[in-house]
Amino acid sequence: MKIASLVLAPLRIPFRVAFKHASAERSVTQSVWVTVQAESLTGYGEGCPRDYVTGETDASVAAFFEKFHASIMAGVTDLPSLQKWRHAHRQDIDHNPAAWCAIELALLDLLARQHNQSVEALLGLPLLAGPFTYSAVLGAMGTQQFSETLGRYRKLGIRDYKIKLSGNIDRDRANLAILRAADIAPAQVRADANNLWTNPGEAHAYLKSLDFPFSAIEEPFKAGRFADLASLADSLATRIILDESVTREDQIAQLPGTPEQWIVNLRVSKMGGLLRSLEMVDFCRERGLALIVGAQVGETSLLTRTALIVAQAARDILIAQEGAFGTLLLESDAVQPALMFGTKGELDTLSLQLGRSPGLGLTPIPDLAKRYLGPAAQ
Repeated sequence: MKIASLVLAPLRIPFRVAFKHASAERSVTQSVWVTVQAESLTGYGEGCPRDYVTGETDASVAAFFEKFHASIMAGVTDLPSLQKWRHAHRQDIDHNPAAWCAIELALLDLLARQHNQSVEALLGLPLLAGPFTYSAVLGAMGTQQFSETLGRYRKLGIRDYKIKLSGNIDRDRANLAILRAADIAPAQVRADANNLWTNPGEAHAYLKSLDFPFSAIEEPFKAGRFADLASLADSLATRIILDESVTREDQIAQLPGTPEQWIVNLRVSKMGGLLRSLEMVDFCRERGLALIVGAQVGETSLLTRTALIVAQAARDILIAQEGAFGTLLLESDAVQPALMFGTKGELDTLSLQLGRSPGLGLTPIPDLAKRYLGPAAQ
């Protein structure tokens, strides 16, 4: 295969409703979209750069793309050469995971289409076997919106929740009271603090005052403060979910305490693509760590589709899945079919035949470029 073109563009799709947590608030996607062509075939990729997760910005993604564009065009012709390229540029990808994610997904999609097989078949993985069950995510919102959003989730029969803490004690207490009134037990709820606190004592006091023993706490401090995280876990007798604190395998070696204390939130974009995500699944399994396969806010169905491959590979250590919001959150998806959870939070892939379609089995909506893509780099 000889790549004819490799193009990157910003992807900006408005949200139906703004989503807020302690580290950010957004009402439009902050993503990049990559298109790669060879002969008559096209592959598509997506990445979600976040400065507070991986340190990436639109500018850094553009710089990475410009620096390595020619090298990728010339050096990647098949799956072995793709593997060779990413291993040779491991440190560059470490610092630009979302940028590489978008490129890698487009290349994998194209290579699989070239062989008229699914990405699973290209990688020697089994076909998707669903259904896949997703958690509901409740943002840092006022009580009326919180109650209304929870009501919609309950009508779907969803019983597993993640709540974004706001740092406003009165608001957080009021929202937790709504959960209690809905007969949702703490064991069904994970709390994401999004770096709210500066030390374990402050975090412990706040969380104890909520009187709601969450099943796990996600990222209460700035990334990488593993000793403080372990101290908080011990003081609350809870588990810690690692999101921005773990984007590479070598960070896991720094974890103190027992494996049971930790849960890794594996999001494909922040890990640097599908291949690294699959390697992380194996790495965590070998070390006795549990996983959540998560999602960046505003992901389209392309990243949802990719995360299904990871979730299937991790079923034996998987405790939850997040994402698959599609047009429940976005004004429009970027691709067809749109992948969204439904009743009981389930996404049934069997009827969609995703694992039996070439590539990732998704097609961009007809007017994607006109409506949602910004100026392209190529």
